[in-house]
Amino acid sequence: MIDEIFKIFSEINNLKASNPEEFEALRIKYLSKKGIINSLMSEFRTVPPEQKKEVGQQLNKLKSTLQDRLNELKENIAETDVQSKEIDLSRTSYPIPLGTRHPLSLIKEEINSIFKRLGFSIAEGPEIEDDWHVFSSLNFAEDHPARDMQDTFFIQRNPEVVLRTHTSSVQTRVMEKTQPPIRIICPGRVYRNEAISARAHCFFHQIEGLYIDKNISFADLKQALLFFTKELFGKDTQIRLRPSYFPFTEPSAEMDISCHICGGKGCNICKYTGWVEILGCGMVDPAVLDNCGIDSNIYSGYAFGMGIERIAMLKYQINDIRLFFENDVNFLNQFQSAF
Repeated sequence: MIDEIFKIFSEINNLKASNPEEFEALRIKYLSKKGIINSLMSEFRTVPPEQKKEVGQQLNKLKSTLQDRLNELKENIAETDVQSKEIDLSRTSYPIPLGTRHPLSLIKEEINSIFKRLGFSIAEGPEIEDDWHVFSSLNFAEDHPARDMQDTFFIQRNPEVVLRTHTSSVQTRVMEKTQPPIRIICPGRVYRNEAISARAHCFFHQIEGLYIDKNISFADLKQALLFFTKELFGKDTQIRLRPSYFPFTEPSAEMDISCHICGGKGCNICKYTGWVEILGCGMVDPAVLDNCGIDSNIYSGYAFGMGIERIAMLKYQINDIRLFFENDVNFLNQFQSAF
C-alpha cells in the first residue's frame, strides 16, 4: 500500500485542469466517496499493525497535498474565466481613437520650446498672490487703475491678497531669491475682473519673459522677439515696435507682427492695417530691480509678456476666446500636434 501512496504522490504535480469540467473529473477521481483516497482509507484496515503508523502518516499527507493541488487548479481556472469575460470578442479590431492636446497647451509648449532654445528656463509661482509681488514691487502706484476692483479679484477677507493679474509676480519672486544672470519664462493662468465676451475672459493664460544680466540692451530684446516670431509664425514674418507705457518697464513698447493671414496686404484679422499686436515688452525699470534686491547700477534687463489665447487665436484663426474653455469635442478634435 505504501508503494501505491508514493505512486499517487508522483502524479499530483502533473495534474492539470483547464476548465471546470476537467477539474470536477479530477475531484471525483481522487476525493469522492468512491475515489482513490477513500479506497485507500478502506484498505488501511488491512495494513499490519507495525506499518499502520507510517502508512497512516503518508495517507494523511497524501490527502492534504492532493487537496492543496486541487484548490490551486480551481483558483487558476477562476482567474482564467474572469480574464476571458473581460475580453470583448465583438469589439472592432480598429484602434481606439486617442484624444488630442488642447490648443492652448500646444501653443504654450511651442512657445516654451522656442525660448528654451534661446537659453530660457521655466519658472512658476502661486496664482493666489500678495499685493507686493503683483503690484508694489513692479512699480505700480497706489492710484494705478489696475488696482481698481474693476480689474483685479481681491480676496474679501484680506484686501492685500489677490488673484494674480499677470505672471510678472513670478518674475519678482525669482529676482528676490536669485542673483543675475536670470533668464526665465513664466507661463501660467491669470485672472482679471472683466466681462466675458468673444474677445475677453475673466481668466486666461500668459507667458512672460525676463532676462537680466550686465550690459543688456533694447537691441537684445528686439533680436530675441524677432527670432521668436519667425519661429512661431514663419520666416517671412516681420515685426514693429511702437512706444507704449508699462509701470515696470522703461522704455516700453508694444510689438506688432505682419499679418500672416494676408501677408500684410490687409484683411479683417488685422483690420486692414497689415499688422497685428501680439505682446508688450520693454527694459526693466531700475526701480523694479532695486525693489527686488538687484543693483540697477550694475545690471539691466528686458521683459516681455503675451497672452497665450491671443497667440492661439491668431495662429489657428479662431474668432471667439470662449471656445477654449467650453470643452467642445468637435472643436478640440481639430488640433493635432507633435508636442
